Amino acid sequence: MLPQAPSLLRPDRHPERARAARDKVLDRMAGRWTARAIADARQEPVIAQPVREPLLAPLFAERLRRLQPHAARIESTLDAAMQQMVEQLLASRLGILPPRVSMAALVMDNETLEVRAYAGSADFTDTERFAHVDMVQAVRSPGSALKPFLYGLALDEGLIHSESLLADVPQSFAGYQPGNFQASFSGPAGVSEALQRSLNVPAVEVLERLGPQRFVALLRRGGLRLELPPGATANLSVILGGAAVSLEGLVGAYSALARAGVSGRPRYFADSPLVESRMLSEGAAFIIRDVLESGGPVARLVDGGIGSRRGIAWKTGTSFGFRDAWAVGVSDRHTVGVWVGRPDGTPNPGFFGANIAAPLLVDIFSVIDDSPPAARVPPPGVGSARICWPLGTRSEGTPAALCHQQRTAWILNDTAPPTFPDRLRTGSARRIDYRDSATGRRVRPGCSVGDMRAVEMARWPAALEAWLDPALRARALPPPWTVGCSAGDGSNAGDGLQIVGLSNGETIRRAGNGPPARLRLEARGGEQELIWLLNGRQVGRVPARQALTLSFAEPGSFQITVMDQTGQHDRVEISVR
Repeated sequence: MLPQAPSLLRPDRHPERARAARDKVLDRMAGRWTARAIADARQEPVIAQPVREPLLAPLFAERLRRLQPHAARIESTLDAAMQQMVEQLLASRLGILPPRVSMAALVMDNETLEVRAYAGSADFTDTERFAHVDMVQAVRSPGSALKPFLYGLALDEGLIHSESLLADVPQSFAGYQPGNFQASFSGPAGVSEALQRSLNVPAVEVLERLGPQRFVALLRRGGLRLELPPGATANLSVILGGAAVSLEGLVGAYSALARAGVSGRPRYFADSPLVESRMLSEGAAFIIRDVLESGGPVARLVDGGIGSRRGIAWKTGTSFGFRDAWAVGVSDRHTVGVWVGRPDGTPNPGFFGANIAAPLLVDIFSVIDDSPPAARVPPPGVGSARICWPLGTRSEGTPAALCHQQRTAWILNDTAPPTFPDRLRTGSARRIDYRDSATGRRVRPGCSVGDMRAVEMARWPAALEAWLDPALRARALPPPWTVGCSAGDGSNAGDGLQIVGLSNGETIRRAGNGPPARLRLEARGGEQELIWLLNGRQVGRVPARQALTLSFAEPGSFQITVMDQTGQHDRVEISVR
């Protein structure tokens, strides 16, 4: 029975009319219903409750409809319960996000490659957040999210092991001068530390050795669709976000870390073909996953240790200008990807992968993957070895005098590649010096001294010498030349560049409550550009023979370092009172 003008009887707008109409219908039921049933029905309240159609994975459903426009029924791979949990987690974070910021998440089963949860936007009903833009498919800059593949491919190419010595210092690569996210540098860094802390300069150093065009070609061969700017060729910026990928592409690529190095294309239908590609060797995938799973102090601060406890290896990325925040991780069962940002590409200052995307990733793993990880053993070809710095070779067979520091490294195919050749000076990292036995100073062969002895030394990369602690510097750097008996080749690194007007251990005193102390920093003997650092943080780049002025608003102890483009350096430690 269809009433006339039904809108006039809507219980949410006209409750009394609706009640009267309801009672009129009940009166007509006399003789069909019992009097008791009619009386009970009259006692029921008239409730205004709109009927809501279920709205689960709307962007995913629309995508499938476009893929199968004529299908009367479409069966996907989604897990409805998991989808609901993921959508609830995204909804719970809307309150902490600024307007117009959206989120996306993708969960894939590692064994079948079937997608179990798909959230293309934060809230499908919120047009202010670009609700209808599917950020699972959108192509964006990944920031540092490609670094695990760089180090994995470098392992496969025989360039590095997990503790190869890299230089996290200001460097110029054919004019390209990358910096770190925190604008500071830490000096010597192993591959594991560089990946866990997402250090930029070491990554560029490795990419320079591998070659950016080869890197991109290997990624594409491994199944990752990587887009470069129109007309551009791959360059060193690729590893820091100078290319573009989609969230579903990253999820497929990262699955290689849990699938013995084989990546897979996410499947949305149970009958979709299985598309797989070899991204890394099984050994390289094991090593990279182990490094990421261990996490380091920064990761443990973000995930509360869940990564190492549950066998979750994850990495973040932040694109230039804080436009995109990423977090992608793998467990034994699932690969999960998260993106946070504005779909229109507007920057979000202060939004980066570790503080905005990683917590959501951790929460998703917490609700979908509570099973303990299976015990993993290194696959064939992966071994452990003690490694010496600065040479990078096995400690076994390396003379103790040449092994300044030891580390335990994962090596692949029983190969321990040495430290990269020095970018700033020629010659072997192992060198023979001649010393005056009486004074201990260096002499050149053929120099007239009473007694001369040969000493073999291991040289640290020139760019790192300024970063060595005093005890290691004393061991690593050669002694001064004997007067009148030098090689004349400038090989005594550090002597040619000196900070002037400031002594080591000097105390600078401020005038009471006056303005901050100001220091004019000058150096002599440097070449080309000088780089000044304060407690490891770069504070300026100036041409050689040009001064730099620093202000010290707070008291404390400070280390001032100057370097030039050839690796010459000097440093002093001062106090400001």
